[in-house]
Amino acid sequence: MGWVVFAGIMMILIGTFQAIAGLVGIFRDQYFLVTNSGLVITADYTKWGWTHLILGVVVALAGLAVIMRGALWARILGVVLAGLSAIANLLFLGAYPLWSILVIAMDIVVIFALVVHGSEVTVKD
Repeated sequence: MGWVVFAGIMMILIGTFQAIAGLVGIFRDQYFLVTNSGLVITADYTKWGWTHLILGVVVALAGLAVIMRGALWARILGVVLAGLSAIANLLFLGAYPLWSILVIAMDIVVIFALVVHGSEVTVKD
């Protein structure tokens, strides 16, 4: 069960990191390394900011659900959201490479923990 709790805590951290990146994109888009035309998908940093902010909040809430419930739906949601987070950060790689690589690596660990060790959790509904 330790891996599942670890995955939930990591999801809360990843969600927080995503939300911070989102707030930076919304309020201070000159902070990033390249202009928005240098991204994989050309979009305004404000739009990217909102995407990261919303995704971050949802990932953090799903991480809380994994820790509190450990239910199958929460683990499935965690895997899906970690995958979406990894994809979003892959597309955001040009703007802030180190941050994106760090979040992608954490997403992979979360997916591993939830898929390989998720069945170790038993929940009585």
